[in-house]
Amino acid sequence: MALTGRTALLAALGSLPVGIWDAGWTGILAVNAPLALACACDFALAAPVRRLGLTRSGDTSARLGDPADITLTVTNPSRRPLRAHLRDAWPPSSWQPGTETEASRHHLTVPPGERRRITTRLRPTRRGDHRTDRVTIRSYGPLGLFSRQGTHKVPWTVRVLPPFTSRKHLPSKLARLRELDGRTSVLTRGEGTEFDSLREYVPGDDTRSIDWRATARHSSVAVRTWRPERDRHILLVLDTGRTSAGRVGDAPRLDASMDAALLLAALASRAGDRVDLLAYDRRIRALVQGRTARDVLPSLVNAMATLEPELVETDARGLTATALRTAPRRSLIVLMTTLDAAPVEEGLLPVLPQLTQRHTVLVASVADPYIARMAASRGNADAVYEAAAAAQAQTERHRTADQLRRHGVTVVDATPDQLAPALADAYLALKAAGRL
Repeated sequence: MALTGRTALLAALGSLPVGIWDAGWTGILAVNAPLALACACDFALAAPVRRLGLTRSGDTSARLGDPADITLTVTNPSRRPLRAHLRDAWPPSSWQPGTETEASRHHLTVPPGERRRITTRLRPTRRGDHRTDRVTIRSYGPLGLFSRQGTHKVPWTVRVLPPFTSRKHLPSKLARLRELDGRTSVLTRGEGTEFDSLREYVPGDDTRSIDWRATARHSSVAVRTWRPERDRHILLVLDTGRTSAGRVGDAPRLDASMDAALLLAALASRAGDRVDLLAYDRRIRALVQGRTARDVLPSLVNAMATLEPELVETDARGLTATALRTAPRRSLIVLMTTLDAAPVEEGLLPVLPQLTQRHTVLVASVADPYIARMAASRGNADAVYEAAAAAQAQTERHRTADQLRRHGVTVVDATPDQLAPALADAYLALKAAGRL
C-alpha cells in the first residue's frame, strides 16, 4: 500500500506527521480522525491487484520496421471496481526511441466481475525474439488517496523477422527468368542447356541453334529452343563470424547478406530449384534443409530472425566440411563472406579447391559505399590522404576477388542496396550459361 501525492499534500497542509511502518508500507502515524477515516475507506475500496486475471493475445511475429499489436485482457473478479494505471514492460529495443513511456502505460477502469482489453503497439528496432518482462498495476481507491501495487508475469514472445527490403526487385528478376524459360517473346531465346522445342527462325536468333534436319523437312528455317535446367540444388552459406559484424551504414554486413540471400531464395524457388541455408562461424548457427518451394522462404526468414554476428574468427575448414556434408551432390554454393585479404588468403583460399572441384561456387560480399566516396574526395591534405587510403583498400579488395576468380569462383562485390539484385543477376547468368 502506497501513500499517493494527494495524501501527501493533505498531510503537509494539516501538518500531519508521516512515517514508515515495520510492515514495509508507507502510512500515516498520526492523523486527525476525518482524514484517517477517508484514507481507510479509500484503501478498502481499492480493487485488489493480486486477484486480477491477465491473459495475452495478438501478433507473434512482425517484420522489422512494422508494428506488432499485443492485446492484454484484464479480468476483475472482485466486488470492487478497478481504477488503475498499468505498465506493460518490454525490452527497450521493442520501441522507437523516446516512445516507450507513452506506448507502454495505460489507464484502465474495470467494473466488478468484468474484463477489459488494452493494446500495446510495439515498433521493434532489432531482429530476434522480444519477450515481455512483466505487467505492473497500481490500483487506486475512489478518492485517489491510497493505492495498491503489484506485478504479474504474463509471458509472450514476438519474433521480429528480417525486413526483406530487396523483394521490390523480385518482379523484374522473375521477368528475366521467364525470358530464360522462353515464356516471353524476346530475341535472347536459345539460352540454357535443356532442349525444349522447335520453332521458326526469327532475326536475332543464334544461327548455331538452327536444326538443319528439321529445316530440311519444312519450308522454313527451324531453330531449337532451350530452357534452363530445373531442380538444381543451391546452398546459401552465411558467414556469421566477426567480419559480418562490421557495420555498413546503419546495419551490420550480416543483415545485407541475409537480404540478398532472401531475394535469391525467392527467385530460385520460382525457377524450380531447391534452396537450403547454412549459417556458420565455428559451429552451425542455423540450418534449413529439404523445404518445398512454398515453405522455403518462410523457413529461411524464421531461421534468420535470431541470427547475430559472433565475434570469433570463422573456421574456414569447418565451414567447408559442413557445406560438403550439407551438399553431397553437385550444387551451387553461394558463400556470403568478406573480401578482406587476411580472412580470404589465410582461411578460404587453402580450402577452396575442396569446394570448386565438386560444386559451382559464388562468393558475395558487402562493399562499403563510404570507401568509394573517400576515394573520390579531394580539396585538402586530409581528403587526399583519405583518398589514397581508400584507393589502397579498393586495390586489395580487387586483388582478392581476382584470386578467387582464378580458382573458378564467381565473385559479386556490391554495396548493401545493390548486393541483392547483383547476386540475383549472377544466378540468372549462371543458369543461362548452363553452369548450375
